[in-house]
This record gives sequence, C-alpha cells and structure tokens, in this order.
Amino acid sequence: MQKFKNRKILLAVTFAFALVLLLGFNPVAAEEEHEMVIAHYSISDPVEQGMQASLEYFKTNVEARTGGAVKVEIRGDGVLGTPEEYTREAIRGRTVQSAILYAGSFSSFFDKYQLMTSPFLFPDYHTAWNFFDSDYFADFIDQARQETGLRVIGVYDDGGGLVAFTNSRRLIRHPEDMEGLLIRTEENPAHIAMIEALGASAVPLAWGDVVTALGSGVAEGQFNAPSVNNYAQFWEVTDYTSWIPFVYNSAVWTVSDEWFMELPSDYQDIILKTASEAIGVARGVDAQRSLLYWQDDSVKYEDSYIPTPEVLEEWAEVLQPAFFEWITEDFGIDAELVEEFWEAVDEVQQAADEDVLGRLGRGR
Repeated sequence: MQKFKNRKILLAVTFAFALVLLLGFNPVAAEEEHEMVIAHYSISDPVEQGMQASLEYFKTNVEARTGGAVKVEIRGDGVLGTPEEYTREAIRGRTVQSAILYAGSFSSFFDKYQLMTSPFLFPDYHTAWNFFDSDYFADFIDQARQETGLRVIGVYDDGGGLVAFTNSRRLIRHPEDMEGLLIRTEENPAHIAMIEALGASAVPLAWGDVVTALGSGVAEGQFNAPSVNNYAQFWEVTDYTSWIPFVYNSAVWTVSDEWFMELPSDYQDIILKTASEAIGVARGVDAQRSLLYWQDDSVKYEDSYIPTPEVLEEWAEVLQPAFFEWITEDFGIDAELVEEFWEAVDEVQQAADEDVLGRLGRGR
C-alpha cells in the first residue's frame, strides 16, 4: 500500500513538473515570499466573467512559475471598496498590490485615459486588441505609471467591450430615436456628454441601482455589452435592444509600480508574461459571451436591431464632434493629442487589416 501511495505522489509531481515545462516556464526557486492581492469590482464567477477566469489562470500559473514565492489573492465583487478606494491602496502597495478598474474610474487617476471613451474608436475586436498591444499604446499608458505610480499590465474588454442599448420606450435605430429618453450612464462625464449630445437625458447611477431604476421608470434605458445585459437580465425591465457599439468599454489592470520594482527581475518577467496570457484568456471568453448572448437574448426582447455601416456613420457624425468639443473644451485634453490618438488607432486598424488580407486575402 505504501508503495502504491509513493507511486501516486511521484506521478502527481511528475505531472505538475511536465505541465510547467509545457507552459514554457521553469519554476523559480522560492526565496522571500511576496503577497499580491488583486482587487476588482466585477463578479467572482469565472463561468460568468472572463476577467475572473483570467485572474484564476494568472494566480495558478504565477504561483507555479515562481515556485510559490508570489502568492496571489483575488478579491472581486468590490469587497475591498469602490474602484477608487482600492486603487488608492494599490498605489501604496501594502494591503492591495493590484487593482482593476473601469475606464471612468481610471480616468480619475490618469485623465488622458478618457480618450479611450471616444465614440466609435474601434470598429471591431481585431482593431481594439491590436491597439492595446501596440507600441503607441504602450508609450501612452506608461505615462500613467510616471504620473500615478500605477503600472498597467493589461487592458480588459469590460464585459465584452462593444456596448448595446436596452430601453423600455422604443426601438433605437437612428440617433434621433434617442430624443427625450432617460438613459442610465456610469458616473462618467464622457458618457453623460455623449448621451446628452443625442438629445437624451443622462441618469448617472451606480451599477447596483440600475435594475431598480429601470423597473421604476427613473431611467428608461441603459447601455452595456450584451454579456452584461444578459447577466442583469435587462429584458425583464426593458423591451428593446439595439447593438449600437458607440463605446468600447474597457477595464484597466494595474499594479503598484513601487511594489513591482521591489520584486526580483525573474518574478517581474513572470508576472508580465502571465498577465499577457491571462488577458488573452479573457478576450476570448468575453467576446464569445457577448456574441452568443446577443444571439440568444435578442428574442427575449420585444424587438432588436443591429445597424448597417451607413447607419453607424449617422451616429458617428453626431457623437464624434460632440465628444471632441467636450474633451477639449470642458475636460481640458489638448486637441492635438486627441487627433494624434485617433490617428494612431486608424493606423493600427489599417496595418492590422493589411496583415490579415495579405495572409488570407484575395488572389492566393
């Protein structure tokens, strides 16, 4: 019996070692132990949330690849406070070392990130992911580290990125259909400015109040990625849904730069590489969930709508000038930086499209 037990232990150890080799990392000999508490605001169900699934992947592999020297603890559901509260703790790097916060919250620490709220910034996932992985974005986001002490190690598609409206009054097809609607927004001035530019009234509310507000008529509509709309079961309190992807919701994964720089360099490399892998996990999960839930949930509403490119251009003609005026005159971002940022996205899109068409395109 003892021989059998020893054989099971040997097999388990051999499998664990082989798995690490398969993943392309050798475990680092454990030295001083380092705690990495990751705080986020989203739900902690990895089946329902790509962010949580990716963080569990990150935890498992960072702990294995550092030989247990970096212990990762994931604290979701906002249990450590609001994004602003736990991010301030993350800057200090003592009780929280890593924070994930949505775009509006991150902009309160690094105001230039409001550029990510630009309407119709990304036409598709392909462009967004290539932009987040670009040299331009790396240089842009490194300014946050210099200004705030927060090192960005990844950007999530928040719930799936591209947003869809739901509302209880009428089916939204064209910009004029927004006239007079009460639309819940995040407490983000960029969202408020865009909704009001469309002739609707913005109703800024915390997430926990949205369903009640829609059910009572305090708000008549809202916008989130289809996977988030599914999670909240908005078809129970609204009748129509329209996938008008005017905003690409993102969430920013940060670590305390002070804490990070105190780690051994091999641990730093493991964290950065594994975070990149984890972001890839989340991208696949959240994009799939948004696409599938749009398909499945559309029939639960009284009516649904996806616009043509020509109709999307109508929306852009209203929203892009309104956003430009707001971010330059009211929010105070330099006009040249806005134009440079938009041009960088266009260049990334063109390069990414040329790459795909060159490898897979016509005439092969």
